[in-house]
Amino acid sequence: MYWVFLKIIDSVAFVFSESYICFYFYVFFPIFENTTGQMMNVPEKILELVERFDYNLNDYKSGRYNETQVRREFIDPFFKILGWDIDNEQGFAEAYKDVIHEAAVKVGGSTKAPDYCFRIGPARKFFLEAKKPSVNIRDDVHPAYQLRRYAWSAKLPLSILTDFEEFAVYDCRKKPHKSDKAATNRLRYLTFREYPDCWEEIYSTFSKEAVMKGAFDKYAVSTAGKRGTSEVDSEFLKEIENWRELLAKNIALRNPRLTVRELNFAVQVTIDRIIFLRICEDRGIESYKQLQALAAMPNIYDHLREIFHRADEKYNSGLFHFRNEKHQQSHPDTISLNLEIDDKILKSILSHLYYPECPYEFSVMPADILGNVYEQFLGKVIRLTDNHQAKIEEKPEVRKAGGVYYTPKYIVDYIVKQTVGKLCEGKSPRQIEKLRILDPACGSGSFLLGAYQYLLDYHRDYYEKEISNNGFQPRHQKAVYQGKAGQWLLTTAEKKRILINNIFGVDIDNQAVEVTKLSLLLKVLENENQDTLRQQLTLWQERVLPDLANNIKCGNSLIGSDFYQQQQMGFLDEEEQYRINAFDWDVEFPEIIQNGGFDVVIGNPPWGAQFSIFESKYLKANYTTAGGRNIDSYAVFIERMLGKLINGGLISYIIPDTFLRKDDYFPIRKIFIKDNTILEIIETGPVFSKVRDTWCLIFRLKKLAPTRSSIVKHKKISRHIVSTEERLQKFTQSQFDLQSDMPQYIWKARPDLIVGYLSTFKSQKVIEKIEKHPRLGSLQNKFSISRGEEGSKYSLQEDNTGDIFMVIPENINRYLVTSGIRISSKTLSKTKLESFYRSPKIWCIRIQKMRWSQRIVAGLDVRKNSAGMKTLQLIISNDNLLEELIYLNAIISSRLINFWCINYLADDMNKSYLEKLPIRIVNFTNTTDSNIYDELVSLGNSLMDLSTKAHQIKLPDQKTRIQRQISATDCQIDQLVYELYDLTPEEIQIVEEAVQ
Repeated sequence: MYWVFLKIIDSVAFVFSESYICFYFYVFFPIFENTTGQMMNVPEKILELVERFDYNLNDYKSGRYNETQVRREFIDPFFKILGWDIDNEQGFAEAYKDVIHEAAVKVGGSTKAPDYCFRIGPARKFFLEAKKPSVNIRDDVHPAYQLRRYAWSAKLPLSILTDFEEFAVYDCRKKPHKSDKAATNRLRYLTFREYPDCWEEIYSTFSKEAVMKGAFDKYAVSTAGKRGTSEVDSEFLKEIENWRELLAKNIALRNPRLTVRELNFAVQVTIDRIIFLRICEDRGIESYKQLQALAAMPNIYDHLREIFHRADEKYNSGLFHFRNEKHQQSHPDTISLNLEIDDKILKSILSHLYYPECPYEFSVMPADILGNVYEQFLGKVIRLTDNHQAKIEEKPEVRKAGGVYYTPKYIVDYIVKQTVGKLCEGKSPRQIEKLRILDPACGSGSFLLGAYQYLLDYHRDYYEKEISNNGFQPRHQKAVYQGKAGQWLLTTAEKKRILINNIFGVDIDNQAVEVTKLSLLLKVLENENQDTLRQQLTLWQERVLPDLANNIKCGNSLIGSDFYQQQQMGFLDEEEQYRINAFDWDVEFPEIIQNGGFDVVIGNPPWGAQFSIFESKYLKANYTTAGGRNIDSYAVFIERMLGKLINGGLISYIIPDTFLRKDDYFPIRKIFIKDNTILEIIETGPVFSKVRDTWCLIFRLKKLAPTRSSIVKHKKISRHIVSTEERLQKFTQSQFDLQSDMPQYIWKARPDLIVGYLSTFKSQKVIEKIEKHPRLGSLQNKFSISRGEEGSKYSLQEDNTGDIFMVIPENINRYLVTSGIRISSKTLSKTKLESFYRSPKIWCIRIQKMRWSQRIVAGLDVRKNSAGMKTLQLIISNDNLLEELIYLNAIISSRLINFWCINYLADDMNKSYLEKLPIRIVNFTNTTDSNIYDELVSLGNSLMDLSTKAHQIKLPDQKTRIQRQISATDCQIDQLVYELYDLTPEEIQIVEEAVQ
C-alpha cells in the first residue's frame, strides 16, 4: 500500500503531462501483476543501464554520441532483457530470426528502412526506429512521422520510437500526415528514468513472452479505433483510383483514336510502371527522386519515355517491352510510347510520391497489400462515351457479386504450406527444380506470390544450412551471396531461375495477369539495390528480370480452343469472342502437359461466374460437373484442374461449403471420393468480410485413386470442425460403392520430354501415302505457277500515282499479304502483268524454321493489281475461282504439307518444287468430300479475316487472343486435311511429332 501511495504522489507531478503516469497502470491495470499477485522485480541490468545513461547523460546528448553507439550499448541490451534474440545467438534461419536489423538503404540522404523489425517466426509484429539521444523525440515531428510511415505502410498496428532517453509507442493504423504533431497517435511516452517504475507495463506488452502469449495483439486490439483508423491498403487504393481517373480522362481527350481496350491498357501500364519504378527507388534500385525531378520539367511524358526505355534495357520485363526481341515471347507495346499526356496530370501524380508529402514507404509495404489493393482496383473498368470521354465503372460481374474478395494471407499461407511445402520436404533445390505450381484463376497473384515466397525461403534456408555444415562451395556462387548484415541471400539469378521453373498462372482478365507479373517481378527485386544488381549484371551478363510471358498467361481456363467450331463462331460478335478468350493448355504449356501435367494446383477459383449461352453449351458438353440445372464455376474449375494435374499431384482450393450439402454438387463430390484421395477438408467459417454469411472450406486432394485405408483428415484453421463420420455422410458415400470397380493406381515416374526424329521408315510410309495424290504441276487445267518479277530492283521504284502494288517477302504471312508499295504497272513485264498480276493469287515463300525444318508460308492475295519480287512464287486459278485458291491455300499451309516439305524441300524453292506438292482433288459427287471442301473454304476465309485483324490491332492482349483463335482454326483445318488424305491416328501422330 505504501508503494501505491508513493506512486500516486510521484505521478501527481505528471498528471497533466504526456507521461501517462505509471499509477494508471498499477492501480487500474492489475493485468501487469504476475500470477502470485506480486509486482515483477525490475532486472538488475535495467537498473544498471538506467544508472549508466543518467551518469553520462550530457555526453550522450552532445551530438557526438551517434545512433549506432546507442543501439549497441543501450537499445540492444534493453530488448535482450525483454527476451528477444537480438543477435540471433540461437542460429535460426533468416526466415525465423527474432529480430531483423534492416539493411538500412541510404537514399536521398535518409534511411529507407526501419532499424529493427521484431517478429514471431516470419510474421512482423512491430518496428523500432532508433535515434541518437540528441534528437528530441517528444517534440520533433520528423522521427514520429518517419516511424508512422514505416509501420502504416507495413500495416503494423503499433511501433516504437526510442533513443533510450525517451521511449514512445505509436498507434500506426491512422494515415500519417506531414502536418501531424509529434504527439499525434502517441499512446505512451516514457523517459529512461521511468523504465524501472513502468517495467511491468513494458514487459507485459513488448517482451517476446508477452507477444507470443497474445498480450501484444490484445493490447493492439484494445487501442484500435480510439483515434480513428485508415489503413494503408484502402488509402493506396484511393490514390491509384484517382490516378486512373486523371489519366483516363486526359489520355482519352488527347488521344482520340484510342479504342476503349487500348485506353484501359494505356492507363493500366502507365500506373504499373510508375509504381514499379517508385518502389525500386525506395529499395535503392533506381535513383531516388528521378520521377519527382520530372515534375519540374516541361514535356514530362517525353522524359518518362526515356526512363521507360532505360528500364527496358535494365530489366527485360514485359512491363517495359517496346521492340521485338529474339527470345522475348510477349508482344511488344506499340501504344503507350505514342501517347500524349498533359504535364499537369503527370505532375500531380509524380510530385506527391515522396517524403514528406507522401505517407507511403514502399520499401516496407508487403506484397500482399499491393495485391489486395490491385484486386479491388481491377474491379472497375474504363468506359468511353459516344464523344470519347472516359468514365470509370464497376465491372458487371463485380457489381453482381457485391464486390471483390481478396483471399486473406493466412489462408494463402496455409494452402501453400500444405501443398508446395509437402512436395518440397527433404528435397534439394535440384530435386524440386521441375516442380510445376499453377493457379488457373490467379487474379492479382496472391497464391502464386505465396508459393514463390515459400520456395525462396526454402532455397535460402537449404543453402544456408548446407554452407553452415560444409562451408561455401563454388556451386553456391550463382545461388547465394552474403548481405551487409552477414545473412545469406539468394542471388537475382537464382530467384529468376526459381520463378521461371516453378510458378505458372492463368487468368481471363489481362489486367490481372499484368498485375500478377508485376507482383512477382517486385518479389524478385526484394533485398536488392543498385550495388547488388550491378554485381549480378556484371557477373552473369544478363538483364535483371525474366520475361514471364511463358509463365503467366491470359485465357479462359475452362474453355478450350475446340470451342471455335465454325458453326459457333458465326453467331459470336467480336466482343463475345474477346470475352470468351478460349485457352488451349496443350499449346500454351506444351512441355508440362506432355510430361503429365502440373504438380500442384492452388487458389481460390471463381464462385458463381455467369456464363453466356454459348459458354454454357460448351461446358455442359465437356464437363460432368456442368450437367445439372445450375453450373457453378468453382466445381467446373475443380474438374478441369484435376485433368491438368499429374498423377500423384496435389490440388487445394478454398471454396464455399455449399459443395458439401447441395444435390447440384453431387458429381464433383463423386469425383472427390471415387477418383482421388482426400487428404484434408477444413471448414473455416466465414473468411471473406463482405460475405459474412458464406461459410467456406479448404480441401486438399491427391490425384490418386483411394484405397480402403484412405483417411479424410480434419483440422481446425479458424473455428469449425466436424468428425470424419459426419463429413463422409455429407459426401453421400452411400450413393455409390467404393469397394467395387475401384481403379488401380499405377505410379509412373514423370518422364523427361524427349524430342527426337521419326524413324526414316515410318516417315517414308506416310510420305508414300500422301504422294498417291496428284502433284500440283499436273493440275495445269486448274492452276498456273510462276515466279515474281525479274526486274525486281527496278520495279521497286515507288510511285504514289502508280496503279499496282509490289510485294516483297516481308509482306507475306500465313493467310495474309500486306499492302506493299505502290508502283507503276509500266515498269512490269506485260506478259506477267496480264497473265498473273491481274488475278487473285497465292504468294509463296520458304522460311527456315530450324536447321532441320523448312516450311512453306502461303498468303492469299485477293487483289487484281499486285505484283511481287522474283524471290516469290505465285499461284493463280486459271478460271479465276477464288474458292479454289482458298482451298489450295489451306492445303499448302497445313501441317501435312509442311511435313512433306520437311522431308523433301531443298535449300531453294522454285516452280519445280511447288509443282511436286501432292494435292488432294475433291470429288464433288461425294458428300463427305464436298462437305470438307466447303468447311476448308469457310475456315480459310476465317483465317484470312483473323490474320488481318492480328496485323492491324496494337494491344498485346488482343494479339494474343486473336492468335489463339488463329491456332484453333488452324487445328481444325489440319484435322480436315488429315481426313481428306485418309491418314490413320498413328500416321497423324507421326506427322504431329515431326512438325511440333
